[in-house]
Amino acid sequence: MDFTFTEEQQAAVEAARAVFSGVAPDGVPSPALTPGAVADDFDRPLWARLAASDLLSLVLSEEYGGAGLDAIALCLVLREAAKVLARVPLLEHCATALAVQAHGSPELAAALLPGAGAGDLVLTAAAHGRSGHDPAELAVTARRSPDGPWVLDGVQTAVPWAHGADWIAVPAHTAEGGAVLALVPRGAEGLTLADQFSTSGERFAELRLDGVRVPAAHLMDSPRAWERLSRLLTTGTCALALGLGTAVLAMTSQYTGKREQFGFPVATFQAVAVQAADRYIDLRAMEATLWQAAWRIDAATGGAGGPLPAAGDIAVAKIWASEGVRRVVQTAQHLHGGFGADTDYPLHRYHAWAKQLELQLGPAAAHEEALGDLLAAHALA
Repeated sequence: MDFTFTEEQQAAVEAARAVFSGVAPDGVPSPALTPGAVADDFDRPLWARLAASDLLSLVLSEEYGGAGLDAIALCLVLREAAKVLARVPLLEHCATALAVQAHGSPELAAALLPGAGAGDLVLTAAAHGRSGHDPAELAVTARRSPDGPWVLDGVQTAVPWAHGADWIAVPAHTAEGGAVLALVPRGAEGLTLADQFSTSGERFAELRLDGVRVPAAHLMDSPRAWERLSRLLTTGTCALALGLGTAVLAMTSQYTGKREQFGFPVATFQAVAVQAADRYIDLRAMEATLWQAAWRIDAATGGAGGPLPAAGDIAVAKIWASEGVRRVVQTAQHLHGGFGADTDYPLHRYHAWAKQLELQLGPAAAHEEALGDLLAAHALA
């Protein structure tokens, strides 16, 4: 078996590194010192550079001006983004575009995807439901009106980058219990946004829908549309956690290699080396489970399977991502001593982002429960 990345995937990484090389993690006020959002909008200049480098169209087909790459390529780019705490809706934007490409009507795809690939339109997704604990599709109802359009009612919480997005993907459920996915313009009548703030200090939104009318062409009634979007969002979150953890461990290695006690770098002390080694093992486990999950997303589409559905591999990846990134930043804080809490040093920013990623789309316990349900339902040979 060949586990190396393709030339196209490696080229995407090189392009991402070039774009993100000039991004400073401390380019906005510290979330520890800011009572509200660290900024009202995401990093628009960085977004323009991503578009100019064709990274926003990476996973779109050539028909819409894209490169036609897969979920693995997207996760590779997301990993690089998280290393510098890039403040852009890259995950939500690309994942929503992929869902539209795979399951949207030709009219919807033609209206959104060329602009999305060029960065002229910004897409995001409401994936946390009303409380963040219940399935997101249960938070909103969708009913067909007598004159044709669908009508949405309900609340979605913690919608990332919603204030700066042009379109929001909203999962909902019908009277028959099926899951649908609607694309709603931010300025739609009956849609209101209330400010919420993430652990990382970003401006999120509570999305309220009161009789929002959605044309039939803007609603995907295939149950696989929301399933695909949800799985890609979760896997992409694991990629962000991996990139963040990688950067934090590198920071810790550099600091402990320079910080001296009793005339020696603290990195040479056995207790420090053992803790750093344990976190390195965490990162390798996060990496292995991430690529397995990303591969299963596309392999499942092509008919390739495993002993469990792809949801099982995604649950395993999120368990490792949530627990692994938490352990990495906690150990980093410990090995940095008081310096790690200094708001002039970027480590505390990574800690805030790590906590956000740990809980985003479900903590480890939620995915452990989901994995248990899968194991109970599928007999393993």
